[in-house]
Amino acid sequence: MINQNQTILIIGAGLCGSLLALRMAQRGYQVQLIEKRPDLRTADISAGRSINLAFSDRGMKGMKLVGLEEKVKKLCIPMYGRMIHDMESNSFLSRYSGREDEYINSISRGGLNALLLDEAEKMENITLIFNHGCKKVDLENGIGTFYDEENDREVLLKGDIVIGADGAGSALRKSMFLHKKFLFSFSQNFLTHGYKELTFPPAENGDYLTEKGALHIWPRGENMVIALPNLDGSFTVTLFLNWNEGEYNFENLTTPERVLEYFEKYYPDALALMPNLATEFFENPTAALGTIKCNPWSSYGKTLLMGDAAHAIVPFYGQGMNASFEDVVVFNRILDKHEGDWHKIFIEYEKERKKDTDAIADLALDNFYEMKAHTASPLFQEKRKLETAFEKEFPFEYSSKYSLVTFNEDIPYSEAMRRGRAQDKAILNLLADGKINLDKPLRDTLALVKRETESILHDDAIAKNLM
Repeated sequence: MINQNQTILIIGAGLCGSLLALRMAQRGYQVQLIEKRPDLRTADISAGRSINLAFSDRGMKGMKLVGLEEKVKKLCIPMYGRMIHDMESNSFLSRYSGREDEYINSISRGGLNALLLDEAEKMENITLIFNHGCKKVDLENGIGTFYDEENDREVLLKGDIVIGADGAGSALRKSMFLHKKFLFSFSQNFLTHGYKELTFPPAENGDYLTEKGALHIWPRGENMVIALPNLDGSFTVTLFLNWNEGEYNFENLTTPERVLEYFEKYYPDALALMPNLATEFFENPTAALGTIKCNPWSSYGKTLLMGDAAHAIVPFYGQGMNASFEDVVVFNRILDKHEGDWHKIFIEYEKERKKDTDAIADLALDNFYEMKAHTASPLFQEKRKLETAFEKEFPFEYSSKYSLVTFNEDIPYSEAMRRGRAQDKAILNLLADGKINLDKPLRDTLALVKRETESILHDDAIAKNLM
C-alpha cells in the first residue's frame, strides 16, 4: 500500500534519475528530483560528455513503462550495423542482426533527458530543484546535505527514501563508502585509454556527409574512432586513444600539425569530413573511461544506489543508458511485489540486478577489444557473416551474443553473457579448426554450432561446480 505522503528524494536528474522520478510519481509518490547542474533545457552543460548514445530495446522498455515510446522514437536515428572503415579508406557494413527489424538507434543524450524532464515537470507530485550539489547523505535518517549554488548556502533535504542516481561520482555512494557501521565494497578500474569527442558537420545542404544508417568504426588495433549520426545532419565522432603509450597518444598529440599527421596516417577518410579537427581537438576535453562496481547498493532500508552510481560501465556495448533504464523497469516490478516494505524491496532488487549489471560491465570491456581490433580481422568477419545468416534463415532458432544482449530485452544480461560467450567460442573454434563447411546446408552448420555450444556450456557448468 502506497503512503501518498511518502517523499522519494532522488539525487541526480540525468537519464536514470529523471525516468525513475517520472515512474515513482506515476505510482503516486511525492518526488523531489535534485540536480547539481543547471537545467540542461536552458543551459549547455555537455562538458565533454557523450552528445549521443546508442538506444536499444532494453532502454525502450523503460520508455514503454512511462508511456513515452512514441515520443522517444521521434528522437531516434536507426543504425542497422557497423560500417567498418579500413586503412585504405574502404568500408563495408556488418549488420547487427540477420533479422530486418533489429537495429539500434542513435539518440541525443540532451534531447532524451529534456523529454524526460518535460514529462516530469507536468507531474504535480514532482518538485524539480537544480543547482543543488549533494555533499553527503545521512544514511540512517535519509537527510541529504546540498550546496545551493545560486544562494551560496547549504540546505538539508529529507526523504522517506533517498535514491542516488547521481552517476559515477555519486555523493550517496561516497557517503556509504565512508560510513563506519557496515561493510561497503567498492572498485573503480580505469582503461589505459581516454576519449575525445569531435564532429563531422552536416553538408552545406544539411544532408549527411556519410551513411547515416550505421555506426561507423575505424578499428586500428590499439585505438579507434567511431561516429554516430545526429538529427541535424552532423555526426558525433569519438576518438578512443591510449593516454601515454604508442607512437601517438593523448600526451604527445600536442600540436595541430601532429594531430593532423595522426589522422592523415590512420583515419584519412574520416579526416576528409572534419574541417574543424585541429580546433575541436584542443577545445574539447579529454575524458577517462572506467568501470565501477560496489555492494551493497542500499542501507538501512532508507537509501539506494541506481544507474551509474551503482554500476558505471565503459560505453563499448552501447548499454550504459539502456542498463540504467532497465534498472527502473526491474525496480518497478519488485515494487509491485513488495510495495510498502522498502528494506525487502532494496534487498531483492540488488539480489536480482547486480549479477546482470556485473555481466554487462564485463561484456562492455570485451567489446572494447572487439571493436578496436577484432572487427577488422577476417576470422571475426567470417563469424559475423555466419551468425547473420543463421539469424536471417532461422530467426526463431538463433541469436548471436550481440543480439542476445541488445535485442532480447527479456533475457537477463548474465544469461546473455553465459550463452553468448559459449556461442562465440563454439563458432571461432569450429572455424579455426576448419570444421565448418560452407558448402553444406546452413541447417547442418547450425546444428553443429548448437552441439558445440551445448558442450561448452556443459563443461563450463562442471568447472563452475568444481570451484
